[in-house]
Amino acid sequence: MPCLYLGSKLAMENDGVIDRSKLTGMERQAIKDARHAFAAALAELGLMPHFESLSADAIDTLINAAVAGFQGSMWRQSASGEIPF
Repeated sequence: MPCLYLGSKLAMENDGVIDRSKLTGMERQAIKDARHAFAAALAELGLMPHFESLSADAIDTLINAAVAGFQGSMWRQSASGEIPF
């Protein structure tokens, strides 16, 4: 899972946040595509009204934080000898 390791490395180098200026085109598209799933989850939880005024950039920041947190945890677990799957 090279992308997991690279993403985690980038996140760790930037205080847990993925530096969006270093994302590939595919990564930028994946974050953009994730907005739909994020919006569906917000709607399901009844939270959409709290997020409707946010810009796409702000939503992308939330998605980046979730991805970085997930990848960082997977990296730490893998480094401790656990197999993350």
